[in-house]
This record gives sequence, C-alpha cells and structure tokens, in this order.
Amino acid sequence: MALDDLLLQRVASVGHPVLRFYSWSEPAATFGYFQHFADVGTWTPLRPLIRRPTGGGLVQHDRDWTYSLVFPPSHPWYQLRAVVSYQALHDWLRRSFASLGATTQLSDCCQKDVVGQCFVGAEKFDLLWKGQKIAGAAQRRTRDGLLIQGSVQNIVQGFDQSQWQQAMCQTTPFADQAVIWRPLEWEPSWSEATAQLVESKYGRREYNEKR
Repeated sequence: MALDDLLLQRVASVGHPVLRFYSWSEPAATFGYFQHFADVGTWTPLRPLIRRPTGGGLVQHDRDWTYSLVFPPSHPWYQLRAVVSYQALHDWLRRSFASLGATTQLSDCCQKDVVGQCFVGAEKFDLLWKGQKIAGAAQRRTRDGLLIQGSVQNIVQGFDQSQWQQAMCQTTPFADQAVIWRPLEWEPSWSEATAQLVESKYGRREYNEKR
C-alpha cells in the first residue's frame, strides 16, 4: 500500500504509466479508504487488516494475484470517468485471459447482494468466469495522477501467476496503441520514502482504524 501511494505521488515526474505486480508475505486483507474499520473487521479473520489509499470494498489476500496501475495527469486514462477506466481495465484483463485460453466476460449488471465486500457478488464491468466474479479494482484520482489497485482471484485453471503477468504485459491495455512495458528506473530515495509511509501511515493502528 505504501509503495502504491508513493508511486501515485511521483508518477507525474516519472511521466508514463507504471504497472506493478506484487504478492503478499502472509495472508492479509485490505479495505477501502472510506470504509469503517469496525464493520470490515467483522467480515474477515485475516490480519493484518490495512486501509487502502483507494476506495472500494474489503479484499482478502490469501489466494489472489494483485497488481496496481498508476497514470500521470498527462495520460488519457487520467481524464476518463471512473466507470470508463474500470471498464477499460477489465476489458484488458479479459483479453489477457483470452490469450491464455480462458473465456471471461464483463458483468453487464449489478448482482451485488452484500455491500462493502469486493468479491461477494458483482457490479457492472467486473470480470466474470463461469458467472463468478474473479477480478475487481479500486481507484483514486488526485492532482498527482490516477492509481488503480486490482485483485484477481486465483481460481482459473490452466496457467500460473507468472503466465498471467506475462499475458498482461503482452496484451495492449490501450485501444489501437502498442505498449512495451520496461522495468522502472528505481530512485534510491523511494525506498526511504516508502518506509516512512509505512511507519507514519499504513503500519499504524491510528490510520487503519481511524474510521
């Protein structure tokens, strides 16, 4: 969470979109910035329970694949309405899964019976596999850029996480525009800045339980 936050703060100076894949050292859960800790704490036994910088609902990170996308204000995606960027994101995932032989669809309506939990039911433009939601995402736009944090449930058989990541990189996310993802040039100061965000924010009970 801290690194995604930092990338959002710095992406304007980077000058291009950043795609990051990451995993979890232990089972954990994250919840939306505007949610109440007292509510989400009763919905999952997973700990730590961390407040995201983005909105959305509770996500349990015990068997999912996670990624983030960060766009500078100069990029066309920054100008999109949230629902449009959400649809474009999951259409990119749909095409990535198709390249691996898996057929998925975008949800065309809201089927959500339980509010506040990301993978309980589906909302419009969520990604479905055999009628079940397998991908969701949350967004945050600031004057610095656009941050999207996404989760894919690891239930589709036939390929592993590294193959899915490769498919994402090889499938263009932008209509009629070829993209070549390159390793990000890491600034030495970013490590210290990320650690400071963990200490002052994401690792603190006061932040995670502030609502």
